[in-house]
Amino acid sequence: MKKIIVFLKKDIVLSIAILLALFSMSIVKPSKEYFSYIDYRVLVLLFALMLVVGGFKSLGVFRVMGEKLCCNVNSLRSLTLVLVCLCFFSSMLITNDVALITFVPFTISVFTMIACEECLIPVVVIETIAANLGSMLTPIGNPQNLLLFSVGNMTVGEFVLHMFPITLISFMLIVGCAFLLKSQEISIEISAEEKRKSVVKKKTFWIYVFLFLVCMGNVFHMYSHWIVGIVVALVVLIVNKKLFAEVDYALLFTFAGFFVFIGNMKQIDVINLWIMDIIKGNELMIGVLSSQIISNVPAAMLLSGFTTDFKELLYGVNIGGLGTLIASMASLISYRFYGKAYPEQKKRYFKQFTIYNVVLLVVILGITKILKML
Repeated sequence: MKKIIVFLKKDIVLSIAILLALFSMSIVKPSKEYFSYIDYRVLVLLFALMLVVGGFKSLGVFRVMGEKLCCNVNSLRSLTLVLVCLCFFSSMLITNDVALITFVPFTISVFTMIACEECLIPVVVIETIAANLGSMLTPIGNPQNLLLFSVGNMTVGEFVLHMFPITLISFMLIVGCAFLLKSQEISIEISAEEKRKSVVKKKTFWIYVFLFLVCMGNVFHMYSHWIVGIVVALVVLIVNKKLFAEVDYALLFTFAGFFVFIGNMKQIDVINLWIMDIIKGNELMIGVLSSQIISNVPAAMLLSGFTTDFKELLYGVNIGGLGTLIASMASLISYRFYGKAYPEQKKRYFKQFTIYNVVLLVVILGITKILKML
């Protein structure tokens, strides 16, 4: 019993997905129809991307990029802008959580090195917001985008064009927040030891570039997701099989659990029609509000089964990544990194995080509603 409780506490979202799936299975008898519930393209592509991005991360590619950019800055404000832009733009390709896993620890070490820890909280908070908002531009920026891109049967161009205006506005607001922070002259020097650690294996790097392009081939509907999964898995097995241990299998099983639950609920006409009636025309607000409570990935999964307006839902669950600390699970990554480095400052971090997020949520949601009326 204790092991079950520990498991439930360790990954609450996965636990909810499993419980909902089991509950729905008690209502709708398991059958071969269950296999049609699963969006295999989402699961296979997500798995492949995790391996490829994990490969880049293992080479230290993103850290090297950050070091080279930060060495050229001479003020605290320019350093903040570089770090925030790194999170914003890299999240479009490597996902918001990987961007934060990479650059938040790097940010903490840099600010410690230049003795500016008192300025660290707003910088990490803005970095987190940047990763969550930058990732919404592309289908591969975060899991909810990949899901809605797939079930909505969109093209890449259609997806990017739809998300571009609000992403651009978000970027302008984030840069504005960064400019509000105080500035002073600084000097950053990377030690010889750090430079030695930052040497990237070029041959392996280009192998991962090839695998990333293989993944993009499926995103652009050039070939089957099964080809992507097989090619990526085989190559990674040869190059660095340790990457398989770093895949977020909990997220994959969470998706599978929600697919089963949604599939079963759609088999019950009364419940299906009732939920569809509630969501229809309210995808934006329901997406935002539900994200505040259960996080935007599960919100996207639950709501996507009961609407056809996936573009509105895209706005809702992506903007809904702002707000509470759990609105986007990626936000917890920054909180944990900062809390580990400065445990006595957790409450102060939480307070500033909430203020920045709630203000930007209200502003961006308001602008989105205005844009819809134009």
